[in-house]
Amino acid sequence: MRILMAGASGFLGTRLVDCLTADGHQVTRLVRRPPRTPVERQWNPSAAQLDPQCVADADAVVNLAGAGVGDKRWNDEYRKVIRTSRVDSTTTLAITIAGLPAADRPAVLLNSSAVGWYGNTGDRAVTEEAPAGEGFLADVCRVWEAASRPAEDAGVRVVRLRTGLPLHRDGGLLKPQLLPFRLGVGGKLGNGRQWLPWISMRDWLDAAKFLLARDDVAGPVNVVGPAPVTNAEFTRELARQLHRPAIMPIPAVALKVALGGFAQEALTSTRVLPGVLDKAGFSWAHPDLPGALRAALTG
Repeated sequence: MRILMAGASGFLGTRLVDCLTADGHQVTRLVRRPPRTPVERQWNPSAAQLDPQCVADADAVVNLAGAGVGDKRWNDEYRKVIRTSRVDSTTTLAITIAGLPAADRPAVLLNSSAVGWYGNTGDRAVTEEAPAGEGFLADVCRVWEAASRPAEDAGVRVVRLRTGLPLHRDGGLLKPQLLPFRLGVGGKLGNGRQWLPWISMRDWLDAAKFLLARDDVAGPVNVVGPAPVTNAEFTRELARQLHRPAIMPIPAVALKVALGGFAQEALTSTRVLPGVLDKAGFSWAHPDLPGALRAALTG
């Protein structure tokens, strides 16, 4: 399969490129700088600039572009970056796809989204049928997903990857917690009662490949593990596997000082279930947190 990918240099994108390439697919990467290799094509989503031919040459498009929500302390300027980096890339790809002759359009657009769509669900478990919640990330997800509609309206299968928290020692949720835990000063965030929609990296990658291949699946898909846990449960399991105590809870007020606006999202409870993946028969490599953490810490 010929795959065009945006966001190929990110935490998930680099691993997905390697995975797809190992499976024999041809992956072309969209980059903002001048291309350095034959498998790169330049684009500028901020200016809606993309050569339609590189889209027409693809069987599938994967869009994982977007500034990291945990990369910087949130202020008004970075909130704008989070929003525009997602909406601009999705809009540019979707409009370009829709503008192609029907015979030249890719069969599928896998477009990133997030479980932030649901906002704070408390202890209520939700699947893909749940409406958008409230809060900054929920608002971002709403316009982000809407930006892919031109491709959908043109008859292209669009899958919206409502990704949870992929586990890997080199990034995401896990990386910033490893040092304090190894020093014996790790602990739960706030009261620890908030739910975490984790997923193992292997399962995230397998789910992306599964959704590329399954032409009967479209729309929003929760890319999360089947057994969400609370932050307190996650903390206990991580401490157990690292053979360290976890007795230093981080108060909410300290998070707000350290993270700015992102603190509220870090304390949000999002209890999400993978309804579509389960119904489609997806097979989990790591259906529970202990196995997922073992894989994340060793891989």
